[in-house]
Amino acid sequence: MTLIAVENLHKIYRTSEVAVHAVRGVNCRIDYGEFVAIMGPSGSGKSTFMHVLGCLDQATSGVYAFEGRDTKTLNRGQLANLRNQRIGFVFQSFNLLPRTTILDNVALPMLYQKVSRRERRRRATAMLERVGLGNRLMHTSGKLSGGQQQRVAVARALVTKPPLILADEPTGNLDSKTSHEIMDLFKELNETDGVCVVVVTHEADVAAYAYRNIVFRDGLITSDALRSDVPVERSPQPRTAPALQ
Repeated sequence: MTLIAVENLHKIYRTSEVAVHAVRGVNCRIDYGEFVAIMGPSGSGKSTFMHVLGCLDQATSGVYAFEGRDTKTLNRGQLANLRNQRIGFVFQSFNLLPRTTILDNVALPMLYQKVSRRERRRRATAMLERVGLGNRLMHTSGKLSGGQQQRVAVARALVTKPPLILADEPTGNLDSKTSHEIMDLFKELNETDGVCVVVVTHEADVAAYAYRNIVFRDGLITSDALRSDVPVERSPQPRTAPALQ
């Protein structure tokens, strides 16, 4: 089933002197449970495309439907709820609160969902144990290595049980060994939990973890291919989409 549907998508950034056409009429569909790498050189439009997919920015024209709903029809509050409830974000810079325990960092998204404190801590603890940090709950993020901080960011992205994880250069600040550990974690979450993972990267060894590679250049998709060894039977069941408040 289709999670993301994009049709004739354009994104233009305008300044007083010039219009930058970052995305030029892109068409794309991503299903529940896929593992996709979006590649391309700097300035190719891949990060702009991801920002639109994450509802962090809106397209200039065209259609972006998430779980069958045209995002143009959603108001600001509905878009915020969609980001909080249905999309998990992992960034290159981790974006953790440095003086806050990692337990509270991971629990933070549930605060906006008005989940009780006890339940927030229970679910955050379980997710940190899942990513191998169950013995560091009361540590602040500043006392962790880069790889550990990125694991916290992954736990935070997953704690609301979204069907989609968007990861923008998630290994960009990590050494090779730690990068592979993080990508192994994404692969496990995709294969075990059926989470759709979309990773923006310029590194071929990172993209090799994905089952599908989409390549951008000059704002266009120039290649969209499945790996030759993708199992045909991979079709995880979608999670039910709740009504947006």
